[in-house]
Amino acid sequence: MGAVQNLLVLYTGGTIGMLETPSGLAPAGGFDARMREHLAQRPEAPKLQWTLRELNPLLDSANMQQANWLAMRDAIVEAVERDGHDGVLVLHGTDTLAYSAAALSFLLLGLPVPVLLTGSMLPAGAPGSDAWDNLCGALALFESGLQAGVQLYFNGQLLHGCRTSKLRSEAFDAFTAPARHREGEHASTIPAHLDYRQPRQPVDLAVLPVFPGLGAGHVRGLLSTGVQGLVLECYGSGTGPSDDQALLDVLHEARLRGVMIVAISQCPEGSVVFDTYAAGSKLRDTGLVSAGGMTREAALGKLFALLGAGLEVQVAEHWFALDLCGERA
Repeated sequence: MGAVQNLLVLYTGGTIGMLETPSGLAPAGGFDARMREHLAQRPEAPKLQWTLRELNPLLDSANMQQANWLAMRDAIVEAVERDGHDGVLVLHGTDTLAYSAAALSFLLLGLPVPVLLTGSMLPAGAPGSDAWDNLCGALALFESGLQAGVQLYFNGQLLHGCRTSKLRSEAFDAFTAPARHREGEHASTIPAHLDYRQPRQPVDLAVLPVFPGLGAGHVRGLLSTGVQGLVLECYGSGTGPSDDQALLDVLHEARLRGVMIVAISQCPEGSVVFDTYAAGSKLRDTGLVSAGGMTREAALGKLFALLGAGLEVQVAEHWFALDLCGERA
């Protein structure tokens, strides 16, 4: 919890550094100079030592993909282990900020330094922008001391990296940690195959909401594309159309083929407890794994980290059911 002495600022793009183009706002380089100029004009700004690195290519975060998560993970590990940085600030666009925070939470398990993500709803330099307040607030947290792990800072709030969701698209208080019921057994140790040093591979994942009219054909069509893992967004406490035997059969057959299917609640403040209703029990019996009170972002990020490490489905299901970094408990 000591003050960070050698901070890496990892600039990935996003609204915070965008400039106007004929086509609208777009990511722009040169943020190092803009940041130093602004901080020099702000006497109350934190004075800690930092180095900025730009990821290539810079992204509108709407274009974020798994490969970019892996590039961020690689850059952070290199910064800590090779360059001796004792903290990392990731500047990121807001559209997928919560997804990246969740993914990095699982990709960086055991990393001994704090990683903090922030961004802004308006570009730095725009009238009334929240950019510099978010950036300086994040720097102040590093100056005062942060615990190791991945967190998100936005609009004055410090939020857990794998409990956060974007709630609003046009307000500065855009992010929240939904009040989901969290209950789960903590993993006693993090195994080497899930440690931050473990490289990962891309994984074919999908997210599918349950809705009135969802049929076996819809699910079969999605799974036939080669999906390795599926996040199924169920109703309420983990229910779905349990009287549709064809749909249940498709889910069960997919699990037998080695597809890992995890269930979350589509309610903003919901959690999966399969045994509450018979409809939930029937879904569980097809082979679904409960994500408890995990968010969509956390479930997707955790699924990616587990399957991307090359774990067999049964092993991945074991670790998915345990709390690894505060996502379940």
